[in-house]
Amino acid sequence: MADDHAGTGPAGAADDRAATEVAVGFVRALRGVGIAVPVGATLTWAHALAEVGSDRIDAVYWAGRATLLTRPEDLPAYDAVFASFWRQGPALTAPPAAPPERITIALDDGAGDAPDAAGEEPSDQPVVTVRWSATEVLRERDFAECSADELAEAHRLMAALRVRATPRPSRRRRQASRPHGRPDLRRTVRAALRSGGEPVRRHHTEPDVRPRRLVLLVDVSGSMEPYARSLVRFVHAAVVGRGRVEVFALGTRLTRITRELASRDPDAALARAAVAVSDWSGGTRLGDGLRRFNDEWGVRGTARGAIVVICSDGWDRGDPEVLAEQMARLHRVAHRVIWVNPLKASPGYQPLARGMAAALPHVDRFVEGHSLGSLERLAEEIAA
Repeated sequence: MADDHAGTGPAGAADDRAATEVAVGFVRALRGVGIAVPVGATLTWAHALAEVGSDRIDAVYWAGRATLLTRPEDLPAYDAVFASFWRQGPALTAPPAAPPERITIALDDGAGDAPDAAGEEPSDQPVVTVRWSATEVLRERDFAECSADELAEAHRLMAALRVRATPRPSRRRRQASRPHGRPDLRRTVRAALRSGGEPVRRHHTEPDVRPRRLVLLVDVSGSMEPYARSLVRFVHAAVVGRGRVEVFALGTRLTRITRELASRDPDAALARAAVAVSDWSGGTRLGDGLRRFNDEWGVRGTARGAIVVICSDGWDRGDPEVLAEQMARLHRVAHRVIWVNPLKASPGYQPLARGMAAALPHVDRFVEGHSLGSLERLAEEIAA
């Protein structure tokens, strides 16, 4: 490649201003053929060009290729533009500088339109407005990578979540808003007494619906430490203001923490839950914990027809056959079983852990749970 691009560099390379204009001109030429070059890559390319100099065209070629290209498909177009730009002369005399675009950076905080730059007069020149939202950036950030302030903001946003389970048909009936369904003889006769015995208006009933019970089992073992508190915050948002929600902590033993999370103050609720769970950040025995849940709560009625959400990374110190057996028992009585694994979002993740591999055949939905956005999608999945 060095032989293909050997030659003499552009004149005036010693002049820093001219070299910068040449670097920008080359980027313009690349964008002109459809190559997307980010602004940050342009700055990196200018610094790289200053370091390698423009006397050796092969060094210029590789500096540009390393800093400006983001997709392998752009390589043929890059080679063609490079040969035209650096070997036929446009780089020797920099093109006349175009008026710089004004870029206004505005924080997308819902406060209205972006303000003009301080101290500048209004101009007729086109203005490129770049908006960014701190909330949107935070929404997809992994909890394990968040700072303390970012976690606090994510927890504050999580408190606004509304977690509602999908409704189920009820044996009770309700008054129909339209004349359809089963005739309601009692209400019809009662109304007829007020009109001299004439059934002027006939009443009907229709099947009623009730929200399904929601059961959440949260793994609070040591391997889940970066995510456990955020998941408990999500669980707190599901418990507050709703009935028919049960919450259990899974570690070396099973602990019911529904009552501890009933407080509307999330910090106080989390503190009481941490006191109640004596094995927080300890080991994990998912199979034994699920067996106790099935024996004492699940099969007896808590999980029957319910949506069961298990939040765990699947690392289990117990026998995987016990976990598979208990997951099968749970799946037979539950309406749906959703497994939330924060590690699922990791690149190249495969459920190879013994516990995860044993449980997966008995799971209806296997979803991520590493960020605020993934928990919002989990809330939608529960309500689906």
